[in-house]
Amino acid sequence: MKKVVLGLSGFLLAISINAAKLNSIPKWYYNIKNISKQKEAFFKILKPLIIKENLKIKREREFVKEFFETFYKEPILDNFRLKKIIMLAKKYKIKNIFNKNEYLKKIDTIPISLVLAQAALESGWGKSRFAKEANNLFGEWTFGKRGIIPKDRDEGKNHKIKVFSSISDSIASYMLNLNRHPAYKEFRLARFRAKRKGEPFDGLKAAKTMQRYSQLGEKYNRLLISIIKKNRSMLLKKTIGQL
Repeated sequence: MKKVVLGLSGFLLAISINAAKLNSIPKWYYNIKNISKQKEAFFKILKPLIIKENLKIKREREFVKEFFETFYKEPILDNFRLKKIIMLAKKYKIKNIFNKNEYLKKIDTIPISLVLAQAALESGWGKSRFAKEANNLFGEWTFGKRGIIPKDRDEGKNHKIKVFSSISDSIASYMLNLNRHPAYKEFRLARFRAKRKGEPFDGLKAAKTMQRYSQLGEKYNRLLISIIKKNRSMLLKKTIGQL
């Protein structure tokens, strides 16, 4: 058993250093019998990928801040910068491309503990059919041709479970969903107000705004909060490059 644990630790360290090479949840993860160890492994597998995606968002946010700082001083735009701000406006569904606050409300990082808690809840700690077959960790739907039909889909419904090429793509899609979908306006507003006041915005605060993510409503919020609180020690463990 000790050899397994040592091997696991070494592998997880490799994941932390080079998360980009991980496309799906490794097969060895499902062989871990100890529930606590499996939970810890789940968090360590996903955390570097979440950090990487948050860094991408952070760079976009920094560009927005720099763009408007320059624009207010000298409103003459070069083509490259104009194309990039238009691209971001399209990506995040921003209607007024010269409204700085619209960008700052939508282009911001997601609390790591919230992402991990939702991944755990939505994918059954990575053990669900959709996590294994579609790299879908957050139960995202699609109405396109490519997708997996849920076995319990109601008659007359035509949604499918979205298929992702990697778990990194699933994380990126989920984050973009929270940052731009109208259903999560309350989440973005709470985050924006906290940042404006200089207050921390952690997973527990974010979880209180997630009632529209599930048909469970506020019960869903309580489930997320419970996961975060019960696994607090594991969630707080530092990862290489953690924000």
